[in-house]
Amino acid sequence: MASMTVSAARQNLPEAVDKAQAEPVVLERYGRAAAVLVSPEHYARLVAALEDSEDAEAFDAAMNEEGPNIPWEQAKADLGWE
Repeated sequence: MASMTVSAARQNLPEAVDKAQAEPVVLERYGRAAAVLVSPEHYARLVAALEDSEDAEAFDAAMNEEGPNIPWEQAKADLGWE
């Protein structure tokens, strides 16, 4: 997974978009993940998976919870992406 600062992405948006076609790009602000840029195809697969999931309501509830962030490596492992 690629990463770049928000200011670098702002200065060179075409490069960030190009990178996102191959892999998610984490946009960092003050050294912390602020957003993730993904290709339309990857986004569509994620949305479809959520819509097909019996756990969609649990996902929505989890997104509304406050608490510590889960490290990206752990989230990928939990989703079976590694």
